[in-house]
Amino acid sequence: MASPTGRAGGKGGGRRSPSLAQLRAFTAVAEHLHFRDAAAAIGMSQPALSGAVSALEETLGVTLLERTTRKVLLSPAGERLAVRAKAVLAEVGALMEEAEAVRAPFTGALRLGVIPTVAPYLLPTVLRLVHDRYPDLDLQVHEEQTASLLEGLTAGRLDLLLLAVPLGVPGVLELPLFDEDFVLVTPLGHGLGGREGIPREALRELRLLLLDEGHCLRDQALDICREAGRADAPVTTTAAGLSTLVQLVAGGLGVTLLPRTAVKVETTRSDQLLTGYFADPAPTRRIALVMRSGAARGTEYQELAEALRGALRPLPVRVLDSKA
Repeated sequence: MASPTGRAGGKGGGRRSPSLAQLRAFTAVAEHLHFRDAAAAIGMSQPALSGAVSALEETLGVTLLERTTRKVLLSPAGERLAVRAKAVLAEVGALMEEAEAVRAPFTGALRLGVIPTVAPYLLPTVLRLVHDRYPDLDLQVHEEQTASLLEGLTAGRLDLLLLAVPLGVPGVLELPLFDEDFVLVTPLGHGLGGREGIPREALRELRLLLLDEGHCLRDQALDICREAGRADAPVTTTAAGLSTLVQLVAGGLGVTLLPRTAVKVETTRSDQLLTGYFADPAPTRRIALVMRSGAARGTEYQELAEALRGALRPLPVRVLDSKA
């Protein structure tokens, strides 16, 4: 309840708070036990420092120092409160340092979410870029499926996502990085193995192996099949990751679709595989950085996207400009 003077009621409700200058003056005296030395240490005049300490005693309602003609001593209350004052100033200093870090671009933590069909193939490039160009950025990587990543982004658990788009989700902004083709991975001896110019229609009759439900790459593969005129895509064998999927192909259980960025990593693990390429226009997927619309660090994320576009050019992808 407010008091008649308009000040907050309750214990100490009408008492003024000490200033930072008063606390600095007091902690300097408490450390040096000498007004002249304390004043020199914090760059104040001796009269100003003495006045600040006296004002603090008045504000707190306690005697902090015992002054004699020969030396300065801390009172029992001063000994106790000097510890508190020093802690307050340390926290204020930490607050200022944190604010400076926030103002400085590409510092502090950046929580990046990545889908499993991108992480093993793009993270080496991403990590190298961050290490070389943004050494003060604390990059924290979280590999999850698309739905979980989007939930984390909208809830504030994640700052930025690297995944396949378009998403069609309100409240997020997509920063396209590149398009990449899909290739057909087959076992040795398969009729389409190693061929170029494969028509999409060939997918109508193939035994296609897919990832488990929840992976966006599975949905993309099914969309490609539908575009090729395949009414259904019966799946009897699935895998949790591309590495397992490719090994199933090597074992002769069927064929699969791989994004170009995954080919070098996944197909070199077995000599029982062949890679076929589709006729133009080949089926593709688009990869982008995704952030919350109006994100406080949006300008940084835009700059990071542009830097990534340059770093990704050596990969077998078609890098997009910022207006794509």
